[in-house]
Amino acid sequence: MEKSSYCIGVIGLGYVGLPLAAEFSKYYPVVGFDINRKRIDELQKCHDFTLEVDESLLKQVILNHAPDMNGKGLYCSGNISDISKCNVYIITVPTPVDRNNRPDLVPLYKASETVGKVLKKGDIVIYESTVFPGATEDECVPVLERISGLKFNVDFYCGYSPERINPGDKQHTVSKIKKITSGSTPEIADKVDDLYRSIITAGTHKAASIKVAEAAKVIENSQRDINIAFVNELAMIFNRLGIDTHQVLEASATKWNFLPFKPGLVGGHCIGVDPYYLAQKAQQAGYHPEIILAGRRLNDGMGKYIAGEIVKLMIKNDITIKGANLLLLGITFKENCPDVRNTRVVDIVRELISYDIKLTIYDPWANAKDVDHEYGIDIITTLPENGLFDSMILAVAHKDFLDIDWRKRVKKGGIIYDVKGCLDKKMVDARL
Repeated sequence: MEKSSYCIGVIGLGYVGLPLAAEFSKYYPVVGFDINRKRIDELQKCHDFTLEVDESLLKQVILNHAPDMNGKGLYCSGNISDISKCNVYIITVPTPVDRNNRPDLVPLYKASETVGKVLKKGDIVIYESTVFPGATEDECVPVLERISGLKFNVDFYCGYSPERINPGDKQHTVSKIKKITSGSTPEIADKVDDLYRSIITAGTHKAASIKVAEAAKVIENSQRDINIAFVNELAMIFNRLGIDTHQVLEASATKWNFLPFKPGLVGGHCIGVDPYYLAQKAQQAGYHPEIILAGRRLNDGMGKYIAGEIVKLMIKNDITIKGANLLLLGITFKENCPDVRNTRVVDIVRELISYDIKLTIYDPWANAKDVDHEYGIDIITTLPENGLFDSMILAVAHKDFLDIDWRKRVKKGGIIYDVKGCLDKKMVDARL
């Protein structure tokens, strides 16, 4: 295939798939496939609830019919027949963990089955979902072969190019983030790299193999998880010593090679999940990872720790805990983003509820129905103009929260606890 003859099918139109599909559609005919009918209807109306792709761009690229091979643009569909003419398939479905923190590859298997039904000789299947090393060739390729009846590296080929989407970040968008690429043969590796290089202005890095590319992706977030766990532990230590952690980090950052990580909650569908994929593969190989799992345990316990700290402070200020009215700011997994998947703010919520504290959870970015569906928690998206609270916690640093005098919403003697360390220090009583 020549680059000019590519017709690209993107499987999964979420936080990763849609921005990628929109970028490719500026230059190629693209069909975006998703099993969520509501999502397809929304995109056909040029609206993206994830807020990752602007409505103006969607209006430029969205088509009301499947594009021909000589055209360009994005057609969104839930019908498998609409991707049957594609010759490059890019799979961008989620790779979560189950209740026991074991990798859940079901979405990846299902997506592979979908592509397998329309796979043809000469086609290329590229995976972007974060996985453990070996997953593409050992787990996904057999599904493609079984469903299609075709033979890997004879009739069809694979590539792996891990996603590097940062939800809510309008500066580091798809084309501006350097991309790792790889292919199942040297020739396919060149083709995959050439394809991504045609849209990625930041450039690409062609990995030596698919396994190397998979490993590179999974350690990116594992490294961040471990570093955040380290500063979270420092925050616990310095809190006992009566030292402001953020002041310590600010002083340490004056050294040229100091890494500027901050303490906080670690959630989302990447940093809080990916280390388990690496740990699982390590254990299958007979090695029990110590540092990776220790970092995960520490970060997973931060919600309970924060809740305990706010309760201690309230007791010291003679605030009756049972029945206290507490305002919690933010429920999404990160700032300026509507994504509530795997948010660790819920750990704070559940711990405080166990003390019979009455919570008002305010988040103008979140969808109340999504939060109720995921966690059975009620939130408000508009804060009442009147009413004082016994105490307050800032859990997510949405820009909407930063320029408000929250002291006016808290009773005299009430506690303001800043998890993110982003409010005026004169306003808060304590911060992580």
